[in-house]
Amino acid sequence: MKIDAFGAPTMVTWQLTRDCNLACLHCCTDSAPGKALPHELSRENALKLAGEIAAAGVPYAMIVGGEPTLVPHFVEVCRTLSDGGVLLKIETNGVNFDVSALKGLQIRSIQISLDGATQETYAKQRPGGDLAAVLASCRAVVAAGLPLEITFAPTRLNIQEAEAVIKLAAQLGAFRFNTGQLMRLGTAAKLWDRLEPSAEQYAAFRAMLDSCREPIELCYLPFSMEEELRGRKIEPSGTLLILPDGRVKVFAALPYTCTDVVRHTFLEAWDAYRKAWSDPRVRNALERLSADPAFAAKANAWVPLDSISHDLPAMV
Repeated sequence: MKIDAFGAPTMVTWQLTRDCNLACLHCCTDSAPGKALPHELSRENALKLAGEIAAAGVPYAMIVGGEPTLVPHFVEVCRTLSDGGVLLKIETNGVNFDVSALKGLQIRSIQISLDGATQETYAKQRPGGDLAAVLASCRAVVAAGLPLEITFAPTRLNIQEAEAVIKLAAQLGAFRFNTGQLMRLGTAAKLWDRLEPSAEQYAAFRAMLDSCREPIELCYLPFSMEEELRGRKIEPSGTLLILPDGRVKVFAALPYTCTDVVRHTFLEAWDAYRKAWSDPRVRNALERLSADPAFAAKANAWVPLDSISHDLPAMV
């Protein structure tokens, strides 16, 4: 595997919290108000980890949630990473986003979720959300001279507004629009019958994306989990996915964790991740997931890989 030659990850995706100020129907992490994990990393542990990430020479980190800006030490974590030479991508819902708090940091981009072009549609998918506030955050990011990305999660509730959202993203000054098939993870998996677009809706959506000529980068490939898995079975990602309590996942759409960054150092966690990808249970699980994407619905039932018997089926 190529990652065996890497002394550290090429990127870290760090889920700071599962707490959120919205209860989005499609949330892949099961985040919602008051749903922070009971043992999320303390300020001390989070800043220690941020220092280790920087010391390891990781070039790029994505700070996500839940809503990461709700974490009291969010800015301190970002500043520790940035001061250590790590380029940051911040993923936020944009509802109460203070871009001024990030002044002077090395920001690769700010990604804001925009799941509708009208308040009615946006609020259906993101109950309690205020589209006007989100648009104001988008404009503030651009006014601050920071790169803006827009992400759009297509569901049966909003897919009809996808083209309008792309146009809106371009008007706002975003440089990139991210989308793809809805992931059957977390809250979305529980509401799948209500949210999954039809085959006809997906076909029209994909055709629109393929023919779109708006002045914005469209990022939608791989379009589906199946397309991504075809690549992942050959070569694992160089990204380390860290959960709010410090556990490290093997792959976002699988339930396995392989170590944690509380009892182990960051580089020890990286070694454990690389070894996990050589485990036949992981390869078997990926094959089962590729054959039946519905298995992704189990992804948030986090299970230590070492607790799974070699004699048992990979997906539990």
